Amino acid sequence: MTRGRTMDAFTAGLLQRIRTAETDLSRAREDGDDFLADVEQEELDDLHRLAAEHGVQVTAVA
Repeated sequence: MTRGRTMDAFTAGLLQRIRTAETDLSRAREDGDDFLADVEQEELDDLHRLAAEHGVQVTAVA
């Protein structure tokens, strides 16, 4: 749920893309692939910016 509303397809898709980017970033770091880690970090930064612009709350992954 987002701000008391049912999660729409945009929000669900954005949150899924963020989770995927976080996983891919972790994997790239574990593998020592600095280039891929940089690419994934930039993707994650862009997704967080997009979420903020649309009022989508993103909870940190523990």
